[in-house]
Formats: sequence, C-alpha cells, structure tokens
Amino acid sequence: MHGNPVGDHGGVIGPSATHRRPRVRIWLAFSLLGLAVAVAGLAILGYIGWEFYGTTWVSHRHQHAVVADLRREWAQAPTGTSGGGVVRTRWGRASAIVRIPRFGAGYAVPVLEGTGESQLAAGFGHFAGTAGPGQVGNYALAGHRITHGEPLRDMPDLRPGDRVIVQTRTATYTYRLVTAGDALDVPLTATWVLDPLPHNPVTGGVEPPQRPGERLLTLATCAELFHTDDRYVAFGVLTRTLRNAT
Repeated sequence: MHGNPVGDHGGVIGPSATHRRPRVRIWLAFSLLGLAVAVAGLAILGYIGWEFYGTTWVSHRHQHAVVADLRREWAQAPTGTSGGGVVRTRWGRASAIVRIPRFGAGYAVPVLEGTGESQLAAGFGHFAGTAGPGQVGNYALAGHRITHGEPLRDMPDLRPGDRVIVQTRTATYTYRLVTAGDALDVPLTATWVLDPLPHNPVTGGVEPPQRPGERLLTLATCAELFHTDDRYVAFGVLTRTLRNAT
C-alpha cells in the first residue's frame, strides 16, 4: 500500500507524532513559568502600590478620625476641667493637633502618645519621656516621611522661622524653627536629639540654642525615602502660648 501508514483507528503514525510530545511539555513548562512570573510581578506591583498609596489613603482617614475625636471630646469637656485633654482612640492616646502653615492651610495632624506602628499610622508620635507641649525641655515628635499618611513628606522644605503650631485642649503653642528641615541628618542611634537640651557631639554641628530652661520642639523623620537608617531632625523654640477659653 502506498501513502502514509495508518494505525487501527486511522491515526497517522510517523516521526512527527513521537517528537511532538516533548515539545508540548517544554512549551507548557515555559508557559507556566511565564504565568508564575507575571503573577509574582503583579503581586509586587500591588504591594508597592499599597505601601505608597494605600497606606497613606488609610492613614489620612485615621488622622481625620483622631482629629475629630479630639475636637469633639475637648468641646464636651466641662468648664474649668484641668488636664491636657488626652483622648483614647483606636490607635492610642491622642493629646494634640499639629499645624504647619508651610504645608498648607488644611494641614492638621494629631499627636499620639508613643512612637509604635499604630501611633505613627495615625499621625505624629510623641517620644515617651520627652517634655509635653509648652513645657520646659524637649517636646519631641516623630512622623513618617513616606507611606502611612506622610505627615513630614515635605520636611526638607522647612526653613528657619517656619511655625509649628501645637493645639491642646487647654492651650495653643507656637514654635518657630531654628534649623532647616534637612540641615541635620543623624543615624537612627543618635538619641541625643531627644535630650531635654540636645547638644550635638560634633563640634560646630547643628543644634538648638544651648540655653537652660528652653522650651524646645524636635521633629524627626526618615532622611531616606526607601530605607530608614538615618533621620532628618529639625529644632524649634517656643515663642507664644495662647490659653484657650475654658
């Protein structure tokens, strides 16, 4: 019989059929590998998108909620009530609202006690053991520069003379910066910036006025955008105290 040989079921039997199966397996393996790489790439992009935009969107909602809680509780406090007006929230104990006019008229970020993840995801964190608003010593605050609300995203734009306004239930304190936002870059381990009167161990280094009894403000945030080895630190001094009506 001439022509292609056929099997019992009429299928063509020849060299091409025996070689096709390995090629199909190889094609399938590469297809699955490509799919896995694509899925992993989408997952990474999704994670990056969440970190850069999602966490900030969520944190802004948290900040607004804490500010609203503070204003409501302060407004409802009985006349003549003493104390700083600390309010318990889902993210920790909130104690103040910070405004920085250089960052816009609508800028209002709450201060929470402590610098854990929960506190920094909802506003500024007040370093434990440092002075309170308006007190003698160093009122030291930390805030994210990128992700999680980014309250100090524009820290490098701050200049000496810029105001930082801290509102509590009983008073509004105005600090003026004496150093620029990017003038001092220190390692994470440089805890001297939290001292009651920070003194730079580097001769001639950036530091606040070395006057005993000074009422200082310290702002700290990440110096790098994508890792956290160093910190930008800016110092301010109290220039005005306005007691709120009670």
